[in-house]
Amino acid sequence: MTVQIGNDWDTLLAGEFDKDYYQSLRRFLVTEYRTHTVYPDMHDIFNALKHTACADVRAVILGQDPYHGPGQAHGLCFSVREGVPPPPSLVNIFKEIHDELGVPEPRTGDLTPWTRQGVLLLNTVLTVRAGDAGSHRGCGWETLTDRVIQLLNERQEPMVFLLWGANAISKRPLIDEARHLALTSPHPSPLSAYRGFFGNGHFRAANEFLQAHGQAPIDWSLG
Repeated sequence: MTVQIGNDWDTLLAGEFDKDYYQSLRRFLVTEYRTHTVYPDMHDIFNALKHTACADVRAVILGQDPYHGPGQAHGLCFSVREGVPPPPSLVNIFKEIHDELGVPEPRTGDLTPWTRQGVLLLNTVLTVRAGDAGSHRGCGWETLTDRVIQLLNERQEPMVFLLWGANAISKRPLIDEARHLALTSPHPSPLSAYRGFFGNGHFRAANEFLQAHGQAPIDWSLG
């Protein structure tokens, strides 16, 4: 079965889904979805790419793997659907935005409005077994998402990469920092947020970089 994104990613990733690593990953996922509870729903796996075409990307937030609790993951890193309580990492993201920019903390954890402004909310691994963080790492997703990062890096238009935590920071060598901005800090998880995520200034820095390159700032307030 061919993956259909519905925008320019289809052309850019043409042939990627036919490669041996992805075919192996697909067979693994068929078994996983059949025999375990896996998040997100299979129809939501590629939501990050569906919501934000490559040509529209101005900033990338790189997560690890999806939330592994029921009703949380919906294919956008750190985001939960309307009505779902924000998990602790997202609460800390909102706290940092409030502290940096003075905007009220939002009533929703749905980050979809960011995607409409060119923010790609990409996890490095796009699926996870329920209750088992990291369970689908090393199964092939990283090869695909590295390719996505490489394609973004090849674009001439400057963009911002927000890399939080060791997993995301490990992707920094894929980014040409002569053209793009890579911002790094500890992960917003409660286990590490106080070691440097809080106070990192990334949301302000991202907007300053975009404006310096003739682009509009991102409204991080969620309305």
